[in-house]
Amino acid sequence: MFEWMAWTLPVAVFFTCIVLMLIGMTVWELKSPTVMRKGFLPIETTRGDRLFIGLLAAAYVNLAFVAMSEKMITWFSLSEEPSVWLSLVVSMLVLALIMKKG
Repeated sequence: MFEWMAWTLPVAVFFTCIVLMLIGMTVWELKSPTVMRKGFLPIETTRGDRLFIGLLAAAYVNLAFVAMSEKMITWFSLSEEPSVWLSLVVSMLVLALIMKKG
């Protein structure tokens, strides 16, 4: 069923994080309904809005990392491509920043 996708450990961890966040956000919304607030984003958002924007940003961070990983070898004089785990950590930090301050 999932043969079309390259299911590596980092990809599985990334999607597991997304599923756990969606479950956590659902429980949080049921326990404590959200209110609109304005952070550094130019619009008033709810928790769900910030999660969606954060997930989009996390996906773009991962795509940018994959696109630039070969170039990073020459830029930083690396012996091999940087680990995909680095992009996972950076994307989750971006997501957390948007959720907290966005």
